[in-house]
Amino acid sequence: MTSTRLLPRHTALLRWVITAAQAIQPGELEAALKISRPTLNRDLRELLGAGFLEKIGDGRSTRYAATDAAKAALGDPLSATSPPSRTGQLQWSAASLPLVQLLQAPLGTRTPVGYDNRFVDDYIPNQSSLLPPALAADLFHAGRSPDQQPAGTYAREVLEQLLIDLSWSSSHLEGNNKSLLDTRTLFERGEQAGPLDKDSLMLLNHKEAIEFMVNAVPSEGITVPVIVDLQAKLMKDLLKDSRDIGSIRRRVVNIDGSVYVPSNMPMLLEEKLASVASKTRQIRNPVEAAFFLWVNLAYLQPFADGNKRTSRLCANMPLMLYNCAPLSFLDVERSDYATALLGVYEQRRVDAAVDLFEFIYRRSIQKYSVLRDSLAAPDPLRAKYRQSLNELMQFVVVHGQQLAIALSAVPVDANDVAGLREIANTELNHLETYNCARYNLARVMTQAWITAGRPR
Repeated sequence: MTSTRLLPRHTALLRWVITAAQAIQPGELEAALKISRPTLNRDLRELLGAGFLEKIGDGRSTRYAATDAAKAALGDPLSATSPPSRTGQLQWSAASLPLVQLLQAPLGTRTPVGYDNRFVDDYIPNQSSLLPPALAADLFHAGRSPDQQPAGTYAREVLEQLLIDLSWSSSHLEGNNKSLLDTRTLFERGEQAGPLDKDSLMLLNHKEAIEFMVNAVPSEGITVPVIVDLQAKLMKDLLKDSRDIGSIRRRVVNIDGSVYVPSNMPMLLEEKLASVASKTRQIRNPVEAAFFLWVNLAYLQPFADGNKRTSRLCANMPLMLYNCAPLSFLDVERSDYATALLGVYEQRRVDAAVDLFEFIYRRSIQKYSVLRDSLAAPDPLRAKYRQSLNELMQFVVVHGQQLAIALSAVPVDANDVAGLREIANTELNHLETYNCARYNLARVMTQAWITAGRPR
């Protein structure tokens, strides 16, 4: 090797050394690069001889630092990964920069890796932590609802906006070209006659999946069947082979832009999916649980397609159960999202994923807490007859009863009948397929009732 030409493996090693905060030990390089000690020792000798590294100390205290020649040969990797100057953009932490730089190496220089069972097996709920414990506690404190309310209340209160935000952001990360305004218009208009383009179908599938999740999780919890059903709703009519919808993967999948090769053993995928769901249920901090579920579903790749979008929606399940602000994944760049997951896929390191998660969840907390606070104080009559109003909507929309008859079937004080009738009429006037989930109404039944002229 000459002083002007670097081999790919040498480039990867030097990038890691340059972006380290201080001189680095061989053991750290061996773990980070996942190469054998003899191979590492050979590369270190070659780089020392070429003048790209300098050796500091001897024996167990030996460390290596990059020379100016190495920095000149590779450019300044810190400038390549420096935080954006625009306010409000994701900035990688100092802890993440070496990992981010390593993942920017050409694909051909990165070592292919497969699924590592230890990533989930070694995790012990409430002892292990993927998020820094102090950060998880801080985010939980910032995002939780101060009220003691039934599971899912927070999500239902901001559901109309959440449907738009999460559907659009998750679809955008998959390359969807519709805008936020397009999404809002599509949801307000509902499904129209005629064929839907792929982008519209993807958005509508997200909406239906989120509505399903808001209804199912508070009653059924975080289970494998709920996760599988969520994937089925997300991928409905989007896959050529219907056997890939709502079932564990039985074929090879490839991750674009990555050397990670997920496991192709159906039994292992089923076993690990069950383990991920079980451990998520045991984690007491819902923010840690959300992060754990998000990265593990994406890493496992249990389905033939739709794994990343399934993982994004599923991250909301623990937050919903504990009435924390939902996670909408707004304001994140596709490249940053890909980098965060590549760190998990190829290095089983979550540094970048932690940065991205904190960034997007703090923004979600801010948005939905402001939205929630802006809502008018609850109507005392609505609060008093919350369950009765839900039953009235079911009687009228699902069972086709007249509102007057339905009112006689629910317990209502005589002095409150007129007021409750007025509230019910208002709700029925504004009932649409995009907001029917709050009354546990199916979209198909709601649309049929609307098409029939809203009889009551």
